[in-house]
Amino acid sequence: MEWYLPVLWAMLIGTAVALYVVLDGFDLGVGILFPFAKDETERDQMMRSIAPYWDGNETWLVLGGGGLWVAFPVAYAVIMPAVYLPVMVMLVSLVFRGVAFEFRTVSRSKKAWNFAFAAGSTLAAFSQGIVLGALIQGIKTQNGAFSGGHFDWATPFTLLCGLSLVAGYGLLGATWLVMKTDLGVQERARSHAKALLLAVLVCMAAVSLYTPLAFERIAQRWFSIPNFYYLWPIPAVTALAAFALWRGLKKERELSPFFATIALFLLGYAGLVISSYPYLVPPSLTVWDTAAASSSLLFMLVGTLILLPIILAYIVLVYWIFRGKVRHGESYH
Repeated sequence: MEWYLPVLWAMLIGTAVALYVVLDGFDLGVGILFPFAKDETERDQMMRSIAPYWDGNETWLVLGGGGLWVAFPVAYAVIMPAVYLPVMVMLVSLVFRGVAFEFRTVSRSKKAWNFAFAAGSTLAAFSQGIVLGALIQGIKTQNGAFSGGHFDWATPFTLLCGLSLVAGYGLLGATWLVMKTDLGVQERARSHAKALLLAVLVCMAAVSLYTPLAFERIAQRWFSIPNFYYLWPIPAVTALAAFALWRGLKKERELSPFFATIALFLLGYAGLVISSYPYLVPPSLTVWDTAAASSSLLFMLVGTLILLPIILAYIVLVYWIFRGKVRHGESYH
C-alpha cells in the first residue's frame, strides 16, 4: 500500500469534519439559543439567518462519515459499535431538527416545533461531543475488531466533552447572530456569547488538563522534548484568539467575534489531531492499519477531487448570495 494514500484520505476526512463543525456548528448553535429568544418574531429572525445554509452545511457530515466508511472500513467497523447509541441519538436529533425547521413555517402553533428544533440541536451537539470524547479516551480492540462494551463511552470525561461541544456550538451560534442580525436578537446574542466564551474556556482548560494526566500517550506527545518546543505556540495562539473574541464582543464589533470563534475551534481541533495522530482508532489502530486497498483509495480519491471543488463553489456561491444582515421584522419566508 502506498503510504501516502491513507494520509491523504485522513486529511480529506479531517477537513470535512472541520468544515462540518464550523458550518453546521453555528446553525446548531442558533438552535441551542432558540429558547432564549424574546418572542416568535425574534425566533423567525434567528431561523431566517440560517435558512439558506443549514441543509448544505450537513453535506460535510455525510462526506466525513461516508469517507470513513469507504476509505477506512476497519475504523468504521470498530468505531460504530463503540458509539452506536450516541450516533443514533445524533441522527434522530438531526431528523427532528430538520422536520421542525420546515414544519414550523406552516404550523399554526409553533411551540412544539420550537421545542423540537431546540432539543434536536442541543442533543445533536451533545451526542457529537460524546463521540469525540469516546475517541479521545480510546476504544478497546482485539485483533482489529471492537472488543469493548456498548456503554464504554458513558464516562464523566465524555459527558464533559458533550457539554463542551454544546457550549462551543452555542458560542458559534451567538457570534453568528451578532454578525447576521440586529436590535434585540443581536444584543441578546452578544450577551450570551460573553457567558459562553467563559464556559468554553473552562471546558477547554479542563479537557487540556485531564487528557495528559489520564492518557500517557497524550502526555508524551505534548510534553516530551523536543515536541514541547514545537507545540507550545498552539495554546498560546488559542489564548490570543480568546482574547480577540472577548475584545470584539466588548467593543461591539460584528464580524471579528465570529471569525475569532472559528479560530478558537480550529485551534482546539488541531490540538486534538496532534494528540491522536496517527491513530484513527486510539490507542491502537493507525490510519494505515484501517485503510482500504490502495486501488480503492486511488479510485475514490479521483472522484472526490473532481466533486469537491464543485461542492465548495456551490457553498461559496450560497454564502455570497445571502450575505448581509437579516433585519428585525423581515418575514422568515
